[in-house]
Amino acid sequence: MTQKKETDAEAEVVVEGQEGEQAEQAEIEAPEEEVPEEPEKLREELEKAQAEAAEYLEGWQRAKAEFSNYKKRQEVERAQVIALANAALLRKLLPVVDDFERAVATLPVDLSKLTWCEGVFLIKHKLDAILESEGVKPIETDGQSFDPLYHEAVTYEEVPGHDDGQIIGEVQRGYIFGERVLRPALVRVAKTPVAQPEPEEGSDIAENKE
Repeated sequence: MTQKKETDAEAEVVVEGQEGEQAEQAEIEAPEEEVPEEPEKLREELEKAQAEAAEYLEGWQRAKAEFSNYKKRQEVERAQVIALANAALLRKLLPVVDDFERAVATLPVDLSKLTWCEGVFLIKHKLDAILESEGVKPIETDGQSFDPLYHEAVTYEEVPGHDDGQIIGEVQRGYIFGERVLRPALVRVAKTPVAQPEPEEGSDIAENKE
């Protein structure tokens, strides 16, 4: 009986020794736990990433705005080129319009009812409609004051009953194309008569009047 107890005790010692060795081996083989990074370092990295993202966003927005402005400039320049080309072509048509107006103005009344005259009137009407559709309008001169932006003076005349600088006649019609002067109107302009000096008493002019 005593021998059996000794055997059991020895067995327990062996088991405890094996468990101790296994525990030590497990501690050696177990990987070291990762030490979490400091919060301050993570905050700095986050702020850096946010700053870079904001910089990239600002650069993208700037590039987008510059491209939009470039497209607008291209559209404006293209419209200006088209307008200049149209203005050059329309300016060449104005002498034809002048010829039609002179022909209509000098046409005898008894011939105005003839068929071929009506055809001429129709052609002139179509030409006027084309100019109007393109934005060409005649410059007003009747009752207007002289404006060097729209009028070109042919003569300055002393005409009673008219104010200085008032237009008294149109020699050639002018036209505007949008806000551009296609051709200034040639006009006659009134000017104030020069006041004659009063003759002095005792002069020859005064004596002759007496």
